[in-house]
Amino acid sequence: MKETFAPEENVPPVVATGLSGFLAKFTVLKGAQRELWLTFLIKLFIISAYSITNKTLILWLSSDLGFSDQTAGALIGWVWAPAMTVFTLLAGSLTDALGLRRTFFLGVIICLVARAIMVFATIPWLALAGGLFPLVIGEALGTPVLIAATRRYSTTRQRSISFSIIYMVMNVGYLIAGSIFDYVRHSLGEYGYLNFLGLHITTYRTLFLVSLGFEVLLFPTIYFLRRGVEATDEGVRFNAEPVRYATGALWERTWLTVRNSAHDTVRLFRRLLGQSGFYRLLAFLLLIGFLKLIFLQMDYVFPKFGIRELGNGAPIGHLSNINYILIIILVPIIGALTQKYSAYRMVVVGGVICAASVFVMALPTPWFQRSAQGLIGQWIGHGYLGVQGSIHPYYMMIAIYISIFSIGEAFYSPRVYEYAAAIAPKGQEASYGALSYIPFLIGKLLVG
Repeated sequence: MKETFAPEENVPPVVATGLSGFLAKFTVLKGAQRELWLTFLIKLFIISAYSITNKTLILWLSSDLGFSDQTAGALIGWVWAPAMTVFTLLAGSLTDALGLRRTFFLGVIICLVARAIMVFATIPWLALAGGLFPLVIGEALGTPVLIAATRRYSTTRQRSISFSIIYMVMNVGYLIAGSIFDYVRHSLGEYGYLNFLGLHITTYRTLFLVSLGFEVLLFPTIYFLRRGVEATDEGVRFNAEPVRYATGALWERTWLTVRNSAHDTVRLFRRLLGQSGFYRLLAFLLLIGFLKLIFLQMDYVFPKFGIRELGNGAPIGHLSNINYILIIILVPIIGALTQKYSAYRMVVVGGVICAASVFVMALPTPWFQRSAQGLIGQWIGHGYLGVQGSIHPYYMMIAIYISIFSIGEAFYSPRVYEYAAAIAPKGQEASYGALSYIPFLIGKLLVG
């Protein structure tokens, strides 16, 4: 991700002239390798499974495992979330050592076992030790691979719009997850259960069961990725997949690969620390970290807030979906129109808008009483959210806050991943791509 620190203008943008030029930014994907489209599909399944789990975790810890709000918050904010980011940083070097396809399969296998334990285990220590904590590793293995895959499977002209599209696909996954989150809770009840194979699976564990289903779908999708494929400006190239240790027992080769990958990550940070531009990068990532804090509140704080303030079965997922719908619409358009602007400039513009959005939630609720009972409030509450009876002002406040935040997010967020991949040295895309997730670590620690 970072050897030189020029922004993503290193990737030449497609020159736009009028409507045809605008459309050309999308038509560059015509003739893209099938691996790029499979990467988009893999991203969809991974994010759908991850987002369902993420929205459910804090509720599951308290309702099913009996943890207090403080303990559940500590497990999420100080263990689960930061550990995932740390493992993501380590996974970058592991991906460069194993290759994209092998790392994809390894991550899915770990997630499959971990999610199954979270569905069926009711003993707290088993659910955590065999489910939640291994899931951290499995999820982390998928993160840098997707960044590296997007770069590896796209040509120079396709790259910028590919990163915008993969960010849009991510939000389609969030949108699917939000709808499933509300549907399952509405169908079974907030504290109901599902009869499955003679077992009573609670509402929140049923949501984990759905995420397990998405995980299963990943196996055939990853299978169709061709080994060693790389899209270049000259055409398709097939490279041998990296194998650091070809002899010895499987466990020994795995351990040596993991150990050396950790050493590679440490060396990567040391190399960055020796570069003057790293401190500019650090400030860049720190700024984004505070913006990610706002985003993470929607998964780790908003579910309990929504249920307690708006009642059991509150359409929390549909409220979150406002963000995802706007991102799906705005990101490809803004991505196509702002390719010539640096990541720093986009972060400043988007960051100001995002930061302003949260102040809506600090305003007095009576200010929104009239609008909640007006035409727009009735449409949002009764039409979109399906709320019965009077519309609480919080519904209007949350909708406005999320809408403003979404506009800001559409400007800055996709560019973080593009910036990370664009300046990565060849062969280290995943290692450098993983560093773009440092803002999530900062945000998650602040949430905890």
